[in-house]
Amino acid sequence: MTHKHTKVGLLLLFMLAGACGRDLSTPQGLAEEFVDQHYVRIDLPKAKTLAVSIALHKLNEEIRLTDGQKIDASTQKPRVNYALLDKREGPERASFLYEGTIQSDDGTSFTRKWLINVRKENNRWHVSNFTESD
Repeated sequence: MTHKHTKVGLLLLFMLAGACGRDLSTPQGLAEEFVDQHYVRIDLPKAKTLAVSIALHKLNEEIRLTDGQKIDASTQKPRVNYALLDKREGPERASFLYEGTIQSDDGTSFTRKWLINVRKENNRWHVSNFTESD
């Protein structure tokens, strides 16, 4: 392998590594992972692993309400993009406001705002509550 190919290979490796995961030890990293699992991938069991308190209760209720509706790789999921609008961070609590654009296969789209609250418990960040609005 030439020196040029080695540099290209390393660059691709770093790009892939950066895209593979977030730093869940940070409040924003955890909030974005929650948004990805809950709203983008629609993987409620995985979102539950990030949640405590009211957020966990809400997710359990969503799972109960959707019981029997299989969501897997064959499910037509909308395309979701989101951006951070505002954040407030403290040593033990933080909140993040995201705006998501949801686009269906028929070309229609709409936006939602998601407020994700996180708190530190036992030296780890957890989603403690989340709300959705128009």
